[in-house]
Amino acid sequence: MFKKILIANRGDIAIRVLRACREMGIRTVAVHSVVDSSLMHVKFADESVCIGGNRSAESYLNISAILSAAEITGADAIHPGVGFLSENEKFATMVAGHGITFIGPSPEHLRMMGDKIVAKKTMSELGIPVVTGSDGEVTSVEEAKSIAKQSGYPVLFKAASGGGGKGMKVANSPDEIENAYKMAKAEAKANFGDDCVYMERYLAHPRHIEIQILADAYGNVVHLGERDCSIQRNHQKLLEESPSVALSQEQREQIGEIVVNAVKKLGYVGVGTLEFLYEDGEFFFMEMNTRLQVEHSVSEEITGIDLVKEQIRVAAGEKLKIKQEDIRFCGHAIEFRINAEDSQTFMPSPGRIEELYFPGGNGVRVDSHIYRDYVIPPYYDSLIAKIIIHASTRNECLAKARCALDELVIDGVSTTAGLHKKLLCDNDIIAGDFDIHWLENNLQTLTKGEIS
Repeated sequence: MFKKILIANRGDIAIRVLRACREMGIRTVAVHSVVDSSLMHVKFADESVCIGGNRSAESYLNISAILSAAEITGADAIHPGVGFLSENEKFATMVAGHGITFIGPSPEHLRMMGDKIVAKKTMSELGIPVVTGSDGEVTSVEEAKSIAKQSGYPVLFKAASGGGGKGMKVANSPDEIENAYKMAKAEAKANFGDDCVYMERYLAHPRHIEIQILADAYGNVVHLGERDCSIQRNHQKLLEESPSVALSQEQREQIGEIVVNAVKKLGYVGVGTLEFLYEDGEFFFMEMNTRLQVEHSVSEEITGIDLVKEQIRVAAGEKLKIKQEDIRFCGHAIEFRINAEDSQTFMPSPGRIEELYFPGGNGVRVDSHIYRDYVIPPYYDSLIAKIIIHASTRNECLAKARCALDELVIDGVSTTAGLHKKLLCDNDIIAGDFDIHWLENNLQTLTKGEIS
């Protein structure tokens, strides 16, 4: 087992990893930007190193600074957390080159799944269903029109190196192809430095269903069920739940088995998530996230399995002690992402936390890094807390969530807590009747009047 792990991230995920390490008896190193010197994980870690300026490029994306910190402190492993360098092939390769373990998959798998065209082709060959569309990069408007004529409209252009909804544009007719194609390429270039785009049929009313997997280096793979992440805006998730009300037990077991078999053939090691669009009883592969995800806590709540500890163990070369038949799915869990954003405009709201009170009680978990008088900087992602509710049924979970959000107090900045309160009172949400377009289609009606 590792003796010392450097945590190459910030915020709630850094605290999450730190806690797992402390419970396992592993010493920790926190790295931070100048403005993040007062973060809680920096205070709690055994050692801390300032790795640069406030902007991500100067610190959390600064590979040489992170590696220097690992060398100076004698860390024998680096946990990349989520975001930043967690899916960066170059970083994983350089970490290994310094004789340090990267707590994540191999550079080969990072490269393979980082290219959405290669990922889609690979998964199709492994028996995973995919959406019809182009076989690879679309290189001209004429080619795009020809593919769209075969697949049918609407179609979706997607960045090959993309994620988070960047470089995605829909064309509903031949007249819209050229503009959508050019805009997708321009956005892909601006966000990822690569203007390569591909096409697929655009599904009208899909749900976003993802399957959490855990794999070791000895060919053992298990899945921890699905998460329904359909409530999202601009392809950014706002809440996630498990299990999904859209799936039957038979469908749940079937897609889980398909995913496990594919991951075994791939030879993948670590935690990972396969994301699907689900419509009319069919699953269509979108991408594989080769890291821990923000919403991993939902799967932890319904299975009782600590994904971070398991991730560390398999990275250290240990065999999984968990078999698929050992996993018991218990109750229902929902995660609410609390962002420092205006609930109506979604503009970031950095600033000082003047008053803070987190809800608690049976089945209420809060993952956060903020505290009273903490100043939220303007440089990073606006996620400031995750409230995870667990109960025996979905209805009980919703009721408990309403109480928890009513108790939540975050004064000094605007947050999305008010939007979540509105969602919990909506009949469609209560009934589980929604798809990935639901929020954007209903947002104006939902947010009419003051959200508190």
